[in-house]
Amino acid sequence: MNAIRSSPETTQPSSLERRVFLLLAGVALIYAMLAGLRTVSDPDLGWQLATGRWVAQHHRVVSYDVFSYTAQGQPWIYPVGSGLLFYAVFLLGGYTLLSWFGAAACVATVALLLRRGSAFSAALAVLAVPLIAERTTPRAEMFTVILFAAFLSILWQNYQTGRAPLWLLPLLMIAWVNLHLGFVAGLALIGAFAAVELLRLLAPLPARSDALQRLRRLGPWLLATAAATLLNPWGWNVYQALVRQNRVMSQHTQLIDEWASSGWGWLRAIPSFALQPVQHTLAVLLWIAFLAAVIGLLLRRPFPAILLLAAAYACLRHLRFEALAACIVVVLAGAVLFSTISALRTWMPNPRWRSLLALAGAIVIVLLAAVRATSFVDGHFYLRSNHLAGFGAGLGWWAPQAAAEFIAREHLPGNLFNTYNLGGYLLWTLGPLYPDYIDGRAVPFGLQALPHQQQLLATSLDSPEWQQEADRYNINSMILPLEGYEIPLQQLSDLCHASDWRPVYLDDLAIVLLRRTPQTQPLLDRLQVNCATASLPAQPLHHSAADFPRWVNAAYVLLALNRNSEALAAADTAMQIFSENARLHAIRGNILFASHRPSAAEQEWLTSISLQPDAAVWSGLGELYEQQQRIPEAAHAWQEAVRQTANPALKARSLLRLARLYVETGHGEAALQALDEGVSIAPPQMVQPGSGRNFRFNVAQARAAAWWSLHDLPRAISFQEEAVQLDPNAADAWAHLAKLYGRQGRVEDERRAAEHATALASTSDSH
Repeated sequence: MNAIRSSPETTQPSSLERRVFLLLAGVALIYAMLAGLRTVSDPDLGWQLATGRWVAQHHRVVSYDVFSYTAQGQPWIYPVGSGLLFYAVFLLGGYTLLSWFGAAACVATVALLLRRGSAFSAALAVLAVPLIAERTTPRAEMFTVILFAAFLSILWQNYQTGRAPLWLLPLLMIAWVNLHLGFVAGLALIGAFAAVELLRLLAPLPARSDALQRLRRLGPWLLATAAATLLNPWGWNVYQALVRQNRVMSQHTQLIDEWASSGWGWLRAIPSFALQPVQHTLAVLLWIAFLAAVIGLLLRRPFPAILLLAAAYACLRHLRFEALAACIVVVLAGAVLFSTISALRTWMPNPRWRSLLALAGAIVIVLLAAVRATSFVDGHFYLRSNHLAGFGAGLGWWAPQAAAEFIAREHLPGNLFNTYNLGGYLLWTLGPLYPDYIDGRAVPFGLQALPHQQQLLATSLDSPEWQQEADRYNINSMILPLEGYEIPLQQLSDLCHASDWRPVYLDDLAIVLLRRTPQTQPLLDRLQVNCATASLPAQPLHHSAADFPRWVNAAYVLLALNRNSEALAAADTAMQIFSENARLHAIRGNILFASHRPSAAEQEWLTSISLQPDAAVWSGLGELYEQQQRIPEAAHAWQEAVRQTANPALKARSLLRLARLYVETGHGEAALQALDEGVSIAPPQMVQPGSGRNFRFNVAQARAAAWWSLHDLPRAISFQEEAVQLDPNAADAWAHLAKLYGRQGRVEDERRAAEHATALASTSDSH
């Protein structure tokens, strides 16, 4: 254990190494500023701004929800310091200053990581900038990234030298606990550094004495830091907020992208130094983390190795931890790699060759930073990655400003229904006049709120479920985003043709609907719009990179409205601006497929996949190949759809389609395995008892077919009987059951099932 930390005395930087460090550090900071300067895009910022405004206006902090009409009065504790700070920044300079605030946060984080760094850590910081920039956009989480970097810098300095300004830790923690619930990451970090000193108490006497002395100096400040977490408006109750947040973690993992696993693969690191700053940066840093961990173990430095592996595991589990993991890699991997300099001097004794090697490495890093920074500044990074932000300052393109202004201007009646991601923006722009239905806070709404909202959005607006929901909460207006992430493509046309709700506003970003009642009829007579003829884009767009995502989204909306020629024209306009966007090619493929041009659609989808593999595009190819009876290619497409998605619902449906293909090709056992896997990963709402052709019905049908292909007639009948129990009105299911009864010689059962199928089919035809 006595070799657990580096010896600064034996590894001092030379003057050349110091100059290289200063060069790379300067490059990293400039790059961080350019990567961090982006338009405001995070949906959570809205409810955080609204929180700051409410506290500033009411001069008090509450422990319950005051923003929604569905969770009003429910327990909700969240640090208000970030909201107050954002509100103050907005009052001073609007969205423009908020954008610059995010850029400053990115620069500050990198600067803290390089506070006692080396040329190695500066090079790693350049690689890590895109990940840090993603998590330092204006939202409360940005403070966790900054303060985590500060904690790590101080604790690592103390670990290496035994001398660090530990008195800063409790002061920083007071700020942290009042800014973001991520303060628990700081507690975990100080716990890790304390644990390594405790372990050294088991070492031989000299190391044990050193550890005891360090603990005497470190311990009081760590205890003070832990106690500082109580200096918040709720005291101990802030930990209740953490518990509640943890309860929704499993749901977040399934439904929210930033809490999903990274889906990282070893081979993705190979092209990582190309022009794709975020897609492969995580893979590169993970490679470096694993390499540094191995070196650390070889150098008898287990603590850095363990911390690096823990960081790698955390960001593989949840994408949201990518910036914190990047911080650990920059500091610890940089230190471990720097400690190998002495070995390099032995291997390459000629100082001139070492200098040339250092300069060559620095030039490569500088060029990489220049190329990647250029991709941020010219907008190609944002255009390529379907980002909600763009380079520069101000509000991101995604915000439905015009729709919100329409609601306020026309004084549409409440309550107003909205989606999860849109809730925060509406709280800020329309609150408190319009409380929201749901927003990104999650906790006060309960575990079932988000799945319930998704189920509603998948249901016809004329359904009893919608009528019940509208009556329960007195919902009279609705705003739904159309930027392509929350509303399924096929739903938009249904929204426009509902009887109980009518559209009164439509553009390429949002649709506003009004419930049809005697009280709202005058508004409907005056405001109702026709989705088939409404002008899209609603406002003139420029032939520029700034308006590129709006053109793409206009194509998406026009396709959903079956206005295919207009959709193709909008997509072609977007293609003229930028042609390397995977989503654009996917949408063009959808348009061409809907226009009965399958060969052209296939080429567009293949191009989209070559730019960025996507489960939805593979699903489209799977359906296309099935229609063309290209069964092996269809099976491959569905296998890729399964492999490319982390969404349990989409993966379960893809496995069901794959199982049907396995049955068709005579691979019954493979079909049963795919069905078992699909059922095991499907979200609870997909496998709950229900009626109609739901997921369980389709699985039962597929299992019956699989067992029939394996010549197990009793099991096939058993699952087909389950299918007709799940949907008693499925004529085809009854007809298939009749055939199975006939195969088993059950003549009377065959007759009754066949008669039932015929009766159901006749009833369906009459309607």
